[in-house]
Amino acid sequence: MNYALIGCGRISPNHIAAAQNNGLTIVALCDTDPAAMQKLIDRFGLAGVRCYRSHEAMLREFTPELAAVATPSGSHAAIALDCLRAGCNVIIEKPVAMTLEEADELIEAARCRHLVACACHQNRFNKSIQKLRGALESGRFGRLYYGVATVRWNRGQDYYQQAPWRGTKAQDGGALMNQCIHNIDLLRWMMGDGVGAVCAVTANLAHPYIEMEDLGLAVMRFKNGGYGLIEGTTDVYPKNLEETLAIFGERGTVKAGGGSVNLLEEWRFGDGLDDAEEVKSRFCEAPKGVYGFGHTPLYRDVIDAIRQGREPYIPLEAGRRALELVLAIYRAAETGGWVKLPL
Repeated sequence: MNYALIGCGRISPNHIAAAQNNGLTIVALCDTDPAAMQKLIDRFGLAGVRCYRSHEAMLREFTPELAAVATPSGSHAAIALDCLRAGCNVIIEKPVAMTLEEADELIEAARCRHLVACACHQNRFNKSIQKLRGALESGRFGRLYYGVATVRWNRGQDYYQQAPWRGTKAQDGGALMNQCIHNIDLLRWMMGDGVGAVCAVTANLAHPYIEMEDLGLAVMRFKNGGYGLIEGTTDVYPKNLEETLAIFGERGTVKAGGGSVNLLEEWRFGDGLDDAEEVKSRFCEAPKGVYGFGHTPLYRDVIDAIRQGREPYIPLEAGRRALELVLAIYRAAETGGWVKLPL
C-alpha cells in the first residue's frame, strides 16, 4: 500500500516508524522545509522517496492510497479535505480540525467517497487504556461516578519559538487544544461520550508571548449522570510531570498514569476477577517520550479498515467529539457560565 506523509515536523518520526512497522511503501514526503524531509530520509533510510514542497504538487502527480496529515493544526482540515477529494484515505493528527464545520466537512467527504479517515488519537491503543476500556465495556465499574483527566506538562519559550503557529488562536489553540486533547478524548470516550454541559476557567500564567491559555480547568456533566474534571497545563516546573486518567465507579477504580497514560497505577475492582498487581505489571509501557507506542497499532488498524472496507477504530467522529469539548470549554471560560452541548 502506497503511503505519503504530509508534514515532517515534531511528530513525523512516529508516523514514519509506524508506516515502516506495518510494511507500507513510503513513496512521498511533503513539507515546506526541504531540510525536514531530508532529515527523515537520512534517519529512516528512505532512498528514492519523492519530496514535495506542497501536498498540492504531490496530488497533481499522483494520489497515494494512504496519507497522514501532520502539519500545523490550523491546516489539518484543508489538507485532509484535498486528499479525500483526490481519493486518498487519511490519518489526521490532532486536532482533526479547528472548527466543527471543518470537521463535519471532512466526515461528509470521507463518507460520500467511501474512504477511511482516522483521527490520530493514538493513546487509545496504549496497553493500559485498552485494558481499562475492556473493563468498562464488560461492566466491571457498574455505574460511572466521575472521571478525571490531567495533563501536567512543561513547555518553555524555546518550544513556542520553534514554530510561529504554536500558541496562536487561529492555527493552534492553547494547552487544552494542543497538549491535552488526547486525554480529553480518552475522558469523553470512557465516560460515555455524551456531555450535557461544561463550565471552565482558562488563564495564561507563564507564557505572555502566546495568544492562548497555558492553564485550563473544567467541570462537566455527562448525560449518563456522571461527571468529569479536566486539568491541563504547560506550566509545571521544571519539566513534564504526568498525564493521568482516573475513572471512578460504584464497583471499580482505575488510574492510568505515567508520562502519557501508559501505566496502570491503580486497579481496584470488587469482583475479584484478577490480581491487581499482576494486571499493573502486564499492562504497562515505558516510552521515551509523551507520544507513546500507539501509532503503530493505529496504522495497523487503518490498513485493515481500508482492506476490509470498514470504519477505523478511531473514526473522525471521535476527533470531532474531542474538538467539540475543547471548543465548549473555551466558550465556557469566555462567558463565565455553563455551556450546553452539543454546540
